Amino acid sequence: MKKWLSNFGPGALITAAFIGPGTVTVCTLAGVNFGYTLLWALALSIIACIVLQEMAARLGVVAQNGLSEVLKSQFTNKTIKWTLIIIIISAIFVGNAAYEAGNISGGVLGLTTIIGSPTIEVASYTFNYASLIIGVLAFILLYIGNYKILERSLIVLVLSMSTAFIVTAIVTKPNLFSIFNGFVPDLDPEKLFTVIGLIGTTVVPYNLFLHASIVKEKWKSPEDLPTARKDTIIAIVVGGVMSMSIVIAGAAIQNTEVNNAVDLAKSLEPVFGTAAKYILSLGLLAAGVTSAITAPLAAAYVVKGCLGWNGDLKSKQFRSVWMFILFLGVLFSSLGIKSIEIIQFAQVANGLLLPIIAGFLLWVMNKKEILGIYTNSWKQNVIGFLILGVTIFLGLRSIWKVIINM
Repeated sequence: MKKWLSNFGPGALITAAFIGPGTVTVCTLAGVNFGYTLLWALALSIIACIVLQEMAARLGVVAQNGLSEVLKSQFTNKTIKWTLIIIIISAIFVGNAAYEAGNISGGVLGLTTIIGSPTIEVASYTFNYASLIIGVLAFILLYIGNYKILERSLIVLVLSMSTAFIVTAIVTKPNLFSIFNGFVPDLDPEKLFTVIGLIGTTVVPYNLFLHASIVKEKWKSPEDLPTARKDTIIAIVVGGVMSMSIVIAGAAIQNTEVNNAVDLAKSLEPVFGTAAKYILSLGLLAAGVTSAITAPLAAAYVVKGCLGWNGDLKSKQFRSVWMFILFLGVLFSSLGIKSIEIIQFAQVANGLLLPIIAGFLLWVMNKKEILGIYTNSWKQNVIGFLILGVTIFLGLRSIWKVIINM
């Protein structure tokens, strides 16, 4: 068993990254508003995620370079190269800073549901020190700079999330026939934005950078590709099962207004007892902590690759990036600052980034000078370009939503 477990790890970081408080909330609302009828959308998003993340992992193992390093090497024109680098760094850096505040806030929701609201008054500000607790935990794991310790810690947290969400779904005693019917596509226009939200929260652009960078920490040869592929598939499927469990748990809530994940935790208490509430809160806490670790880590890897920094996870430059992202997340979360403009910019940036990165990844995965015999097959290209079409639609929708809300 120990030997079997030692073959897995990088995929757990990807699952930890996309199963955050945002995913919990979107899946909760999907279940509350539409029951099991959108499970098919989650299934499609899981397939899309597996396809793109497998490409990123294959690139990292074969080329022994991250996506940002490959990007930098493929353009000789300095203007084009630096324009792309600036776009990517801006989107990843600002976007991850904004979402880091959400990750930590989500972890705080889970923690406060269990222990109450830990706040103190400092001058005219109300300071929630639960944010600091989560921030310190993330800081310690990142500062250690030992990939194996980080990997194992996230595996434990992902397993905690899995247990929490799956047990909560089982407690709701769902109708299995209705669940199976939920995998039949339903193209009701009223459900379109929720469908897009479910796909968008699973296929995360910075995960493509993160995966290509971290697999080379564990695997050094193309001979390891079957293991890397198995790791990717298992981890993302586990994440998908977690997402579906949250939808199923949300579908059990009736005659209760649920606006976010913490409402789900509270509303489950009178229906299924205090146990379900605390189990779900544990899952929400684990989701917040894992995403609070992976978002700064991804930003640091992207900046490191784009700017050509040397060194490992312990280098001063690498640490300076994730420290700043983590600091902003703790600050905004603990003081309750509403960074609406930053979040709007992050939505626009990530809306542009996802199709750009997916398109670039497909382009790279067909270059024999980089991957040799490990380039995409025609089937992988067909599926990849279908996914690219969806990401372009998601990007345009994200930008349009921000424009009409301004």
